[in-house]
Amino acid sequence: MSQQALKYDIEVTEKGRVELPVPFIPGSRVTVFVIENPSDTFDDLLNASQSSLEFWDNQFDDEDWNDA
Repeated sequence: MSQQALKYDIEVTEKGRVELPVPFIPGSRVTVFVIENPSDTFDDLLNASQSSLEFWDNQFDDEDWNDA
């Protein structure tokens, strides 16, 4: 059984509500995941770049490259 995923970029209303127009017939059962979208997308890139710095801290690699 194939399922179609839909993505909507919308704003929450003043009353904390979200309304989505969906291409399903009334009465269809759906599963909804709600994830807050951060306002600054560069935070994710910054965190990703900082989380992988330990890769470069490798004693054996340092010995090879420092003598090169």
